[in-house]
This record gives sequence, structure tokens and C-alpha cells, in this order.
Amino acid sequence: MSTDIHVRPTVAAERIQSMDIIRGISLCGILLMNIVGFGLFKAYDDPTNSGGATGWNLDVWWINSMFFEGTMRGMFSMLFGAGILIFTGRAVENQQGTLVTDLFFRRLIWLLVFGIIHSYLLLWDGEILYCYALVGMFAFSFRHLNPKHLIIGAACMLAFANLWDLKDYISEKNKYAAAQTALQAKANGVTLTQEQAKDTATWDEIVTEKKATQEALQEEMKERSKGYWSIVMHKAHLNQIMQTFVMYRYFFLDALAMMLLGMAFFKLGIIKALRTNRFYLILLAAGYSIGLAVNDYEAHLIMSNNFSILAFDQSYITYNLGRVAMTCGHIGLIMLFIKSGWLMFLQRAFAAVGQMAFTNYITQTLICNFIFLGYGLSMYGKLQRYELYYIVVGIWIFQLIVSPIWLRYFRFGPLEWVWRSLTYWERQPFRKRVVVEVE
Repeated sequence: MSTDIHVRPTVAAERIQSMDIIRGISLCGILLMNIVGFGLFKAYDDPTNSGGATGWNLDVWWINSMFFEGTMRGMFSMLFGAGILIFTGRAVENQQGTLVTDLFFRRLIWLLVFGIIHSYLLLWDGEILYCYALVGMFAFSFRHLNPKHLIIGAACMLAFANLWDLKDYISEKNKYAAAQTALQAKANGVTLTQEQAKDTATWDEIVTEKKATQEALQEEMKERSKGYWSIVMHKAHLNQIMQTFVMYRYFFLDALAMMLLGMAFFKLGIIKALRTNRFYLILLAAGYSIGLAVNDYEAHLIMSNNFSILAFDQSYITYNLGRVAMTCGHIGLIMLFIKSGWLMFLQRAFAAVGQMAFTNYITQTLICNFIFLGYGLSMYGKLQRYELYYIVVGIWIFQLIVSPIWLRYFRFGPLEWVWRSLTYWERQPFRKRVVVEVE
């Protein structure tokens, strides 16, 4: 008798619906934030660069800053961390630790490949799969820690990231002061020293990088209105920067910390809807009380300083506190929604979107790029900020309708099926079997 144990993917009956619902909601929320990157130039943080910074446009920026910035990505990262435990947990039961480690890293290597394709060929420079693949390899080593140590580890990482932001703020503030001193001297008729000239040039470079001119906007619109391969070449350098410096400076600790929190919340039963309504109500109240207070401080700091570069830099110092608190508040609210039993049709729709998160994430990119880039409708830079959300709502409705219908007939989303087949190096069953009952 053979003693070989075959490790298989999770089947539908083994899925945790609460996690699928969170994943579906967070995926919709990610589009809420990403749409600005798809459609506007340097406007993700700064609405004064493009898309409008008054009226409804300012209102939309404020709402996103208060409720959604970083939180949707945070929930998604937490679920990725929890997914590590689910994937490896099944392997532990089967006493195939070595095999499962191989499978896990093969899974992430393929995710890395998908991330490269998504950024360089599907043309999304804000893509996150590449980051998750690399960070997941590190998070794997923390999977056996208890929840307390996981939370402490995450807190330490986020605190370190905040200290790094503080250092950057002080550095940039000093550069600004040096440039202003040089400019004042020049205004007084003093010939600038070589060092003073360097100070002004340094600050000019920072302004050029972070603030958009009308000329730069028009040039970017021109580049993105060209054909597919021209856009590929135009975006290649940006993708390289995003997957090197930007990822390690801004996203690595962010993603790793949230993955560890996700592991802790999974072990504590929080994201499995196993805690009491009272617990989730406290989580909601505490999270929103802290998060909204911090986010309101940051938003008013930025607006009262006319969206200055230094105001944004200063706001980043408290960024993690506000967004982690809001993320916890969101989880509390979603869990109460799930446990209430309200709007079950909507819960099932979100669960389906979450079960097909990979496919839906890439689909969002394909739709948005067709709308905004030159090989499609070439709408980049032509819509106001609030108008982007007509597109968002349209995509939400499409995916909430199509995802449940697709899963009636298929076990996985198409990209989930490809990913699983590559991971296990075996063609996975795709269509659901139709059982006909004969009386």
C-alpha cells in the first residue's frame, strides 16, 4: 500500500467565507485608491497635481484620506499573511513540511513572475503582487510565532518605519531651509556660493519630482496616448524604480508588518468571525476613534499648508498609526456585518469577488488601462478626480455580478486556476461537476 500523501489545493468546502468577504471588500477598496494612479498624473497623494483640488474633487480626496488610504491594502496584506498559515497548516496535518515548503516557495516564485508581467506588460506601475511574493518569503519564517509575538513584531516594524519617515522629514525640512536661505541671499543681491547653488538645485529636484507642472502633465498625457509598445518602453523605467527603491523603502516593512498582524488575527480567530459581537464592536469603536482622529489631523495639516511637500512629509510620521487603527476598525465593522446575516446576497457576492481576487485584480488593470491608455480610449488626465469614481462603481457592479456567476460553473477564477496548476505542476480540475439526481 502506498504511503504517499498528495498535497492538494484548498477546495470550496474548506474555504473560510469571512476571509473571502474581507478580501472581496478590500479588493473593491483597492480600486477606490488605485483608480487615481490609473487616470491622473502624480495625484494619488496630492490633488493639486492633476484632477482638481476644489469642490467635489477635494471632498473625494478627503474621504479617501480619512477612511480608505492604506486600509484596503492593509486588509489585503493581512489576509495574505493568514493565507500563509492556511496553506502551510494543511501541510502540517499531512506531515509533509518539506514538500509544503517547496510548494509554498514555488507558489510565490510564480506570483513574482505574475507581478513582473503585471507591471511591465500589463502596464500597472502600482502593482503589488511582486512585493507580496518577496515579502511572503520572509513572512513564512514567522508563521510559528504566537499571536502576542506576531503583534509585537509588527508593531516594532511599523515603529521603525515611522522613525524612518521622521528622519526623511527632518532631512527634507533642512534642505528646504537651506534652499530658502540661498534664495533670500540671491534676492538681496548676494552672489551664491557653490554650496548655496547646490542647495537650491537639490530642492528644485525635489519639487520637480513631487509637484507636477502643466508641461510635465501634457508630456505624460502624450506618452500614454501612444501605442502599446511605446507605453511599455515609457513605463519600464518607472516600474524598475517601483520594484526596487520604492518597494524596499516604502512597502516592504508595511506589507510584512500587516502580514504578521494577519497571522495573529487568524490565530486569534478575529478574521474567521469566531469572536463575539461585543469584541468586534470594541474593535470597531477603538479603531475608528484612533484612526479618524489621526487621519483628521493629517488631512488638516496638509490642507492648512496648501498641500506643501513638507506638510505631506510631516503627515507620514503618524501615517501607520492612523491606517492600522482604521484597518482594525474596518475589520470590526465587516465582521459585525457578516455575523448579522444581513444582505446575504451581497455577502455572497463579495465572497465570490474575494475567492477570485487574483483574477479580479488583474481584470481591474485591464479595464482601467483600456480606458486610460492610448491603445484604448486614451482618457488619461482628461477626467476630474470625482469623475474617476463613475468608472470604479461600474467595475464594482461588473465584478460583483460576474464573479458569483462564474463560480457556479467553475471551481476557481481563471488566473487562480493557472496559478494553482503551476504551483502543483499539475493541471487542476477547473469545471464543477454537474450532479443530476434521478428519482
